[in-house]
Amino acid sequence: MSNYARRERLLLVDLLEAVGPDASTLCKGWKTQDLAAHLVLRERRPDAAGGMFIRPLAGRLSKVQGEYAAKPYPELLELFRSGPPSLSLFGIPGADEAANTVEYYVHGEDVRRAQPDWQPRVLDAEFAEVLWKRLARMAPLSGRKAPVGMVLRRPDGQTAVARKGAPVVTVTGEPSELLLFAMGRQSHAQVELEGDPDAVTRISTAELGM
Repeated sequence: MSNYARRERLLLVDLLEAVGPDASTLCKGWKTQDLAAHLVLRERRPDAAGGMFIRPLAGRLSKVQGEYAAKPYPELLELFRSGPPSLSLFGIPGADEAANTVEYYVHGEDVRRAQPDWQPRVLDAEFAEVLWKRLARMAPLSGRKAPVGMVLRRPDGQTAVARKGAPVVTVTGEPSELLLFAMGRQSHAQVELEGDPDAVTRISTAELGM
Protein backbone atom coordinates (compact mmCIF):
# COMPACT_ATOMS: atom_id res chain seq x y z
CA MET A 1 0.00 0.00 0.00
CA SER A 2 1.37 3.40 -1.00
CA ASN A 3 2.17 5.79 1.82
CA TYR A 4 1.54 9.08 0.10
CA ALA A 5 1.28 11.04 3.34
CA ARG A 6 4.81 10.02 4.30
CA ARG A 7 6.11 10.91 0.85
CA GLU A 8 4.38 14.30 0.86
CA ARG A 9 5.64 14.99 4.39
CA LEU A 10 9.24 14.44 3.32
CA LEU A 11 8.85 16.47 0.14
CA LEU A 12 7.29 19.31 2.14
CA VAL A 13 9.97 19.34 4.82
CA ASP A 14 12.70 19.32 2.15
CA LEU A 15 11.03 22.29 0.47
CA LEU A 16 10.69 24.16 3.77
CA GLU A 17 14.35 23.52 4.46
CA ALA A 18 15.38 24.73 1.02
CA VAL A 19 13.55 28.08 1.15
CA GLY A 20 14.34 28.89 4.79
CA PRO A 21 12.20 30.27 7.64
CA ASP A 22 11.35 33.66 6.15
CA ALA A 23 9.96 32.66 2.77
CA SER A 24 6.46 33.61 1.70
CA THR A 25 3.58 31.13 1.56
CA LEU A 26 0.04 31.24 0.17
CA CYS A 27 -1.28 31.02 3.73
CA LYS A 28 -2.35 34.56 4.56
CA GLY A 29 -0.03 36.20 7.07
CA TRP A 30 2.28 33.21 7.37
CA LYS A 31 5.93 32.84 6.52
CA THR A 32 7.44 29.37 6.31
CA GLN A 33 8.36 29.53 10.02
CA ASP A 34 4.66 29.95 10.85
CA LEU A 35 3.63 27.13 8.52
CA ALA A 36 6.18 24.79 10.07
CA ALA A 37 4.85 25.68 13.53
CA HIS A 38 1.31 24.92 12.37
CA LEU A 39 2.31 21.52 11.00
CA VAL A 40 4.00 20.49 14.23
CA LEU A 41 1.24 21.85 16.47
CA ARG A 42 -1.45 20.09 14.44
CA GLU A 43 -0.15 16.61 15.20
CA ARG A 44 1.46 17.16 18.60
CA ARG A 45 -0.97 19.45 20.44
CA PRO A 46 -4.57 18.32 19.87
CA ASP A 47 -5.60 20.39 22.90
CA ALA A 48 -4.71 23.51 20.91
CA ALA A 49 -5.37 22.29 17.37
CA GLY A 50 -9.07 22.14 18.15
CA GLY A 51 -9.04 25.93 17.97
CA MET A 52 -8.96 25.65 14.18
CA PHE A 53 -12.58 24.53 14.32
CA ILE A 54 -13.92 25.48 17.77
CA ARG A 55 -14.10 29.23 18.33
CA PRO A 56 -13.73 29.18 22.16
CA LEU A 57 -10.39 27.39 21.73
CA ALA A 58 -9.02 29.94 19.25
CA GLY A 59 -7.14 31.84 21.94
CA ARG A 60 -5.33 28.73 23.10
CA LEU A 61 -4.50 27.86 19.50
CA SER A 62 -2.99 31.30 18.93
CA LYS A 63 -0.91 31.07 22.13
CA VAL A 64 0.49 27.62 21.36
CA GLN A 65 1.06 28.52 17.70
CA GLY A 66 3.17 31.45 18.88
CA GLU A 67 5.16 29.22 21.22
CA TYR A 68 5.98 26.81 18.43
CA ALA A 69 6.75 29.63 15.98
CA ALA A 70 9.35 30.90 18.48
CA LYS A 71 11.29 27.64 18.30
CA PRO A 72 14.38 27.37 16.11
CA TYR A 73 13.40 26.54 12.53
CA PRO A 74 15.64 23.44 12.27
CA GLU A 75 14.02 22.06 15.43
CA LEU A 76 10.55 22.51 13.96
CA LEU A 77 11.55 20.81 10.73
CA GLU A 78 13.05 17.86 12.59
CA LEU A 79 9.91 17.46 14.68
CA PHE A 80 7.81 17.48 11.54
CA ARG A 81 10.13 15.16 9.62
CA SER A 82 10.05 12.56 12.41
CA GLY A 83 6.29 12.11 12.03
CA PRO A 84 3.49 12.01 14.57
CA PRO A 85 4.32 10.78 18.08
CA SER A 86 2.89 7.41 19.07
CA LEU A 87 0.19 8.99 21.26
CA SER A 88 -0.96 11.38 18.53
CA LEU A 89 -4.27 10.76 16.78
CA PHE A 90 -2.23 10.74 13.58
CA GLY A 91 -0.16 7.89 15.02
CA ILE A 92 -3.14 5.53 14.72
CA PRO A 93 -2.50 3.14 11.83
CA GLY A 94 -3.98 4.59 8.66
CA ALA A 95 -4.81 7.98 10.18
CA ASP A 96 -1.76 9.77 8.81
CA GLU A 97 -2.51 8.60 5.26
CA ALA A 98 -6.20 9.44 5.51
CA ALA A 99 -5.83 12.87 7.10
CA ASN A 100 -2.54 14.21 5.79
CA THR A 101 -2.06 13.27 2.14
CA VAL A 102 -4.11 16.24 0.92
CA GLU A 103 -2.92 18.49 3.77
CA TYR A 104 0.73 18.05 2.93
CA TYR A 105 0.30 18.26 -0.84
CA VAL A 106 -1.60 21.53 -0.52
CA HIS A 107 0.87 23.04 1.93
CA GLY A 108 3.73 22.00 -0.33
CA GLU A 109 2.13 24.02 -3.11
CA ASP A 110 1.53 26.86 -0.63
CA VAL A 111 5.29 27.13 -0.36
CA ARG A 112 6.20 26.31 -3.96
CA ARG A 113 3.73 28.69 -5.61
CA ALA A 114 4.57 31.61 -3.36
CA GLN A 115 8.14 31.67 -4.68
CA PRO A 116 9.31 33.64 -7.74
CA ASP A 117 9.29 31.74 -11.04
CA TRP A 118 7.50 28.74 -9.53
CA GLN A 119 6.65 25.75 -11.65
CA PRO A 120 3.87 23.25 -10.88
CA ARG A 121 4.84 19.73 -9.89
CA VAL A 122 4.35 17.02 -12.47
CA LEU A 123 2.35 14.31 -10.70
CA ASP A 124 2.19 10.66 -11.61
CA ALA A 125 -1.20 9.36 -12.75
CA GLU A 126 -1.73 7.20 -9.67
CA PHE A 127 -1.27 10.09 -7.25
CA ALA A 128 -3.49 12.31 -9.38
CA GLU A 129 -6.24 9.71 -9.01
CA VAL A 130 -5.74 9.63 -5.25
CA LEU A 131 -6.15 13.40 -5.09
CA TRP A 132 -9.25 13.25 -7.29
CA LYS A 133 -10.93 10.63 -5.11
CA ARG A 134 -10.20 12.65 -1.97
CA LEU A 135 -11.44 15.84 -3.65
CA ALA A 136 -14.65 14.22 -4.88
CA ARG A 137 -15.48 13.20 -1.29
CA MET A 138 -14.60 16.51 0.31
CA ALA A 139 -15.92 18.81 -2.45
CA PRO A 140 -19.25 19.68 -0.74
CA LEU A 141 -17.38 20.66 2.43
CA SER A 142 -14.74 22.75 0.68
CA GLY A 143 -17.39 24.43 -1.46
CA ARG A 144 -19.96 25.08 1.26
CA LYS A 145 -19.16 28.82 1.36
CA ALA A 146 -19.18 29.26 -2.40
CA PRO A 147 -21.50 32.17 -3.32
CA VAL A 148 -22.74 30.37 -6.47
CA GLY A 149 -23.03 26.82 -7.74
CA MET A 150 -19.66 25.18 -8.38
CA VAL A 151 -18.81 22.08 -10.40
CA LEU A 152 -15.28 20.70 -10.61
CA ARG A 153 -14.48 19.01 -13.91
CA ARG A 154 -11.48 17.06 -15.08
CA PRO A 155 -10.31 17.28 -18.70
CA ASP A 156 -11.70 13.76 -19.27
CA GLY A 157 -15.18 14.96 -18.27
CA GLN A 158 -15.45 13.48 -14.76
CA THR A 159 -17.14 15.91 -12.41
CA ALA A 160 -17.71 16.56 -8.73
CA VAL A 161 -20.35 18.97 -7.44
CA ALA A 162 -18.88 21.27 -4.80
CA ARG A 163 -22.03 23.33 -4.36
CA LYS A 164 -25.47 23.07 -5.91
CA GLY A 165 -27.12 26.25 -7.06
CA ALA A 166 -27.54 28.75 -9.86
CA PRO A 167 -25.84 30.41 -11.50
CA VAL A 168 -23.17 27.74 -11.72
CA VAL A 169 -19.47 28.03 -12.46
CA THR A 170 -17.67 25.05 -13.95
CA VAL A 171 -14.01 24.81 -12.96
CA THR A 172 -11.94 22.67 -15.32
CA GLY A 173 -8.43 21.42 -14.65
CA GLU A 174 -6.26 18.54 -13.55
CA PRO A 175 -7.19 16.98 -10.17
CA SER A 176 -4.30 18.67 -8.37
CA GLU A 177 -5.27 22.10 -9.71
CA LEU A 178 -8.95 21.57 -8.90
CA LEU A 179 -7.95 20.60 -5.37
CA LEU A 180 -5.99 23.80 -4.92
CA PHE A 181 -8.87 25.86 -6.26
CA ALA A 182 -11.37 24.16 -3.97
CA MET A 183 -9.05 24.67 -1.00
CA GLY A 184 -9.02 28.43 -1.46
CA ARG A 185 -5.92 28.88 -3.60
CA GLN A 186 -7.92 30.13 -6.59
CA SER A 187 -5.43 32.74 -7.79
CA HIS A 188 -2.64 30.18 -8.07
CA ALA A 189 -4.60 27.23 -9.48
CA GLN A 190 -4.18 26.52 -13.19
CA VAL A 191 -7.82 26.08 -14.16
CA GLU A 192 -10.39 27.41 -16.60
CA LEU A 193 -13.66 28.92 -15.40
CA GLU A 194 -16.91 28.85 -17.34
CA GLY A 195 -20.11 30.62 -16.39
CA ASP A 196 -21.73 33.98 -15.94
CA PRO A 197 -18.96 36.62 -15.71
CA ASP A 198 -20.23 37.97 -12.40
CA ALA A 199 -20.45 34.45 -10.95
CA VAL A 200 -16.91 33.71 -12.16
CA THR A 201 -15.63 36.83 -10.42
CA ARG A 202 -17.41 35.95 -7.20
CA ILE A 203 -16.15 32.37 -7.10
CA SER A 204 -12.61 33.51 -7.87
CA THR A 205 -12.45 35.58 -4.70
CA ALA A 206 -14.69 33.51 -2.42
CA GLU A 207 -13.53 32.00 0.85
CA LEU A 208 -13.32 28.35 -0.20
CA GLY A 209 -11.77 25.43 1.65
CA MET A 210 -12.18 23.47 4.85
